[in-house]
Amino acid sequence: MKKILITGATGFLGSRLVERLADQKGIEIIATGRILKPHNTIKNPNVNYILGNLSNPKFIEQLTSGVDTIIHTAALSAQMGNPKDFRDINIDATKNLLKIAQSKKIKKFIYISSPSVYFRMKHQFNLKETDELPKPINIYAYSKREAEKLIQSSNIPYIILRPRALIGKGDTVIMPRILRAHSEGRLARMGDETNKVDMTPVSNVVDAIILSLNADKKANNQIYNISNGKPELLWPLLDNLLEQMDLPPLRKKIALGIIVPIAKLMEWHAKWLNNYKEPVLTVYGIGTLTKSFTMDISKAKKLLGYIPQQTAKEAINEFVEWYKLKNQ
Repeated sequence: MKKILITGATGFLGSRLVERLADQKGIEIIATGRILKPHNTIKNPNVNYILGNLSNPKFIEQLTSGVDTIIHTAALSAQMGNPKDFRDINIDATKNLLKIAQSKKIKKFIYISSPSVYFRMKHQFNLKETDELPKPINIYAYSKREAEKLIQSSNIPYIILRPRALIGKGDTVIMPRILRAHSEGRLARMGDETNKVDMTPVSNVVDAIILSLNADKKANNQIYNISNGKPELLWPLLDNLLEQMDLPPLRKKIALGIIVPIAKLMEWHAKWLNNYKEPVLTVYGIGTLTKSFTMDISKAKKLLGYIPQQTAKEAINEFVEWYKLKNQ
């Protein structure tokens, strides 16, 4: 019987992963998070939920009893916030997990990182894992890269995944953020609307994690880009989302030369006068809506056997159906 610890198991990706693994024979799951919500709860005799804080080493000692593998999906994901929170949740929690994992000789550590570590305020195509990384665009990107470094410097066999823009049933970040901005009149067309981006159905990321679990040793101690490998024009996808949600189409358009300075001013205000509360506009947020961002996934295909199964459009359809049902 293989015993797996999944952190962030009460979140979007974590709950979908628990759901998939729960029915596999020979696997016992320790699922941890901070708050367990009904729509993210998987009822299965092979799943044991233990809620708590990963900043507490004693709690981690309890979690890792008899564990073979750790899948670390838990993270504070935001475009802005108090640096201490990002250090506590994204860096120090990883450090605590690694320290105890080393003492218990954990066989594999799978970490869910972020392609935000690549981000520059310009069009980027076919990004590779070996590309030189820029100065982090925000505290989130910084914290994810620092966590990667901790894992790389450990003596635990690891696999680091950088999945791009997770979408699908259960999404509480990307699509809901778009819908909320639209409902509040804050969403506008930007840029020349020809930007292509990678998006990744959460089901495909779950596939990549399971492949990482079962991968040969030659696949260990590597970083992998994960996406669909088929970049999509972003704005037609957003238009399709709004249409499916029976929402008015976007008419308003704002020039980048105007909106970027406003975003910088808002970030400055949030940092110095508003206790790091994420503003309506951020430079990173504008960049994700206006700049092309695509990644090379050939390494994951070759070493993990990763083949994307669900399309971005199918994942958006899945999200719409789930979201409408959830909000009836």
